[in-house]
Amino acid sequence: MKTAACLAKLAKMKYVNTHEAKTQLSKLIAAVRAGEEIVICQAGKPVARLTAFEPTRKVPRLGMWAGKVELRPGWDSEETDREIEEMFDVLKEADDS
Repeated sequence: MKTAACLAKLAKMKYVNTHEAKTQLSKLIAAVRAGEEIVICQAGKPVARLTAFEPTRKVPRLGMWAGKVELRPGWDSEETDREIEEMFDVLKEADDS
């Protein structure tokens, strides 16, 4: 079954030689954007495949900072809160307006 799927995919691909690929690159890119796959051949043998670019998206991993961040005692104290408020007093003034 898997072989049949591979053969069906190969049959749908468009095969072009390197000369045609050089002269028709814009058209081939348009075909790829439309969902086609292009196989570029040299001397009748496939050497490259032109497919749509699919960027890989990195999925954040939970716990990746575990053991790398240290929360010291007092990090959430009232004194720390006051210091933070003083650093961002511009925001506090904007809220008062």
